[in-house]
Amino acid sequence: MTRDRTDIQATARRLRWPVRLTHVGLLSERITRAFWPLWSIVFVAFSAIMLGLHEYLSVELTWVVLVALPLALVVALIAGLRRFSWPTLAEAAARVDRTLPGRPIAALADTQAIGAADEASIAVWQAHVARMAERVSAARPVAPDLRISDRDPYALRYLAVLALAVGVLFGSVLKVATVEAALPGRTAGLATGPSWEGWAEPPAYTGKPSLYLNDIKGSRLRVPKGSRITLRLYGEVGALTITENVSGRAPDAEGTAEPSQSFDVVQPGSISIEGTGGASWDVVMEPDNAPVVQISAPVERTVAGEMRQAFIARDDYGVVGGKAQITLDLAGVDRRYGKALDPEPRDPIVLDLPMPIAGSRTAFEETLTENLSKHAWSGLPVELKMTVEDAIGQTADSATINLELPGRRFFNPLANAIVEQRSDILWSRENANRAAGLLRAVSYKPEGFISNNTAYLKLRVTLRRMETLARIGRFDEKARDEIAEALWDVALTFEDGRLTDALERLRRAQDRLAEAMRQGASDQEIAELMQDLRDAMQDYMRQLAEENGQQNQDQQLSQNQQEITGDQLEEMLKRLQELMEQGRMAEAQALLDQLRQMMENMQVTQGQQGQGQPGPGEQAMQGLQETLRNQQGLSDEAFRDLQEQFNPNAQAGQNGQNEGRNGQQGQGNQHEGQGQGQGQGQNPGNGDPQQGQNGQQGDPSQSLADRQQALRGELGRQTQNLPGAGTPEGDAAREALGRAGRAMDGAEEALRRDDLPGALDKQAQAMEALREGMRNLGEAMAQNQQNGSRPGEQGLANGQDSPGVRDPLGREAGATGRIGSDENLLQGEDVYRRAEELLDEIRRRSGEQGRPEIERDYLKRLLDRF
Repeated sequence: MTRDRTDIQATARRLRWPVRLTHVGLLSERITRAFWPLWSIVFVAFSAIMLGLHEYLSVELTWVVLVALPLALVVALIAGLRRFSWPTLAEAAARVDRTLPGRPIAALADTQAIGAADEASIAVWQAHVARMAERVSAARPVAPDLRISDRDPYALRYLAVLALAVGVLFGSVLKVATVEAALPGRTAGLATGPSWEGWAEPPAYTGKPSLYLNDIKGSRLRVPKGSRITLRLYGEVGALTITENVSGRAPDAEGTAEPSQSFDVVQPGSISIEGTGGASWDVVMEPDNAPVVQISAPVERTVAGEMRQAFIARDDYGVVGGKAQITLDLAGVDRRYGKALDPEPRDPIVLDLPMPIAGSRTAFEETLTENLSKHAWSGLPVELKMTVEDAIGQTADSATINLELPGRRFFNPLANAIVEQRSDILWSRENANRAAGLLRAVSYKPEGFISNNTAYLKLRVTLRRMETLARIGRFDEKARDEIAEALWDVALTFEDGRLTDALERLRRAQDRLAEAMRQGASDQEIAELMQDLRDAMQDYMRQLAEENGQQNQDQQLSQNQQEITGDQLEEMLKRLQELMEQGRMAEAQALLDQLRQMMENMQVTQGQQGQGQPGPGEQAMQGLQETLRNQQGLSDEAFRDLQEQFNPNAQAGQNGQNEGRNGQQGQGNQHEGQGQGQGQGQNPGNGDPQQGQNGQQGDPSQSLADRQQALRGELGRQTQNLPGAGTPEGDAAREALGRAGRAMDGAEEALRRDDLPGALDKQAQAMEALREGMRNLGEAMAQNQQNGSRPGEQGLANGQDSPGVRDPLGREAGATGRIGSDENLLQGEDVYRRAEELLDEIRRRSGEQGRPEIERDYLKRLLDRF
């Protein structure tokens, strides 16, 4: 019995803490369930007090809150007390017992009812009690169940907790002290005396911070115009009063003691808080000055008729917008011919001034750019005035300037006549018959001077329609605008034409430049016409190159053919532009005529052929060029396959054509190989007759991976026979070609896995390494030539594709094995503009959500690389 009593006491000690902790949890559970409405109301009340919401309540609403809040608290407290019952230790023990298997706590409290006198039965009972005692040792506290979603289905308790968190984060515990001041009929601050708070908030557009008036040291306060002053008085009403004369409002004796006052600073003056602990300030108002705008340079006009007007604007806090207004200067118009009639009324032209996208707008310089060539006032005297505005609506005007409204110039006589009569029609509709008669006269018998029959027919149809509408009295504003648009299109066709022939375009560019010199065009127009001449010249060179590239390689230069180098041509163009800028038009015209004759007599120089077989360096360079072209073709075909995976119909009907074209890659580039001393059938690599065949990639029966493997093997054979071993340049060429081979291996593996994007990346790396190897090989050959190499390698030693191959400008084609030339083919900013256009197109395609994701990833990788 002693041992049983000892075991029971030990078991009770083991159960003490689990039961007590469970008892505490049970108590918190019942408190939560019974009193959650009470503490929710308390949380909301404290949040409102810390946020100072009581300071904004009216007297009536304050009374309602004073009555409702205590009543709600009493009701919640009574309801909670009715639902609450204090938990006992027995209930806690029973909760712990329910978590244990076999209810061991209850079993230990039981006594043996049957067989108490039977020793066997007693032994069984003691064994049972011992097992239950062992289970009691595993007792653990039971966590309370604080979920009350069944009592609060709308989660109002969480809203109360959120309100309290907002009050703690954004409110202040000090606001509790102001509750007494908000109570009706009560006075606050009797013990501590009255107090106040104040803020000065500058307008948002100034970007200046708010000022806490309690921290202002001294009696001088500088604030921008329009600043908002907010003052709050705490304590007994009337203990503190406010007097001010900065807002311009009439003084109000009763309003000076209001607990909360706000007003704007519109004039300098003073602000005083009179009473115990008050303060006063002399307010200095920083004025908001009106903006300023100035036209900073004469107006400019481009060949296309675009107007460019520079201006400067500034404001102390920033300009928010502006407009330019253009009105007709009727007094300055030459009132003759079609302008003799009174003009039809037109509204002024109003243009928005450009504003800086980034940066400060307090002071900036911008350029108004607009093309008003189609407007009725184009080419007529006008008055231009600019207006800017700041954030508070203050405006300022620039000085009015007189100018001729810029528009496009037409150098073709017929186009110029059409545009002039179009202007007369827009001036007054009564000029319709006169304009039609003049245009019929200037276009009479077009044979010999009007080559564009389509434009001529459009002109005649437009004139017939205009005459018909004027005769029946239906030539209204809508019809006038339609006729004017049709005449403009016809004039553009006569001016620009459809120049499919490069030589015709070159002649047209030369004629326009000569006409501009006769009319005294501006430097800007001369520069743009010179650029048009350069572009036309490049197209002419390209056409000549294509035509001559298909001729027989044994063709010799005739006696009347002329060769000119790119440097000489560029010097002539620069000299021509200098003469025009200096006003020496006669000399410029003579030089332009000389250039015209020179360009018409120019032919592609093929050079003297048959000067011996190409050396090893030339053969190696030719083979690498062919490998680079074949690799490019493989890359193009892989990209087409990538597109077809996601848009099968996009390339429908083209695959066979593409395969055939790739299969004839060597023949398609035949003009590039001419003039190299050997035809395409000649071995370009190492003398192996099968090399050209192996290097080809056009067998449609092979997969892309097999063709990539064959191309890799061809590169390996070319690398083995590469000249220049032992020199730094030759070793660099071999290293670069080794990298190209490894990239080809990676491309082959990617193609066999159908990883087309990965293959494209590897192929791009291979092509870049091939170009680098070719450059290094050219440098090695140039070094050998300087040390006295054989004459047959002189062309390649100078970095040429082959001896004697020149383009129409006399430049060597493909320096150091590259496809292209070191010469600057695009003059001025065209090369950058073209590059920017290509990048913009890639960005546009990469941003189209309708394209396959894998294609857009490839385009993004291109953007990352370039």
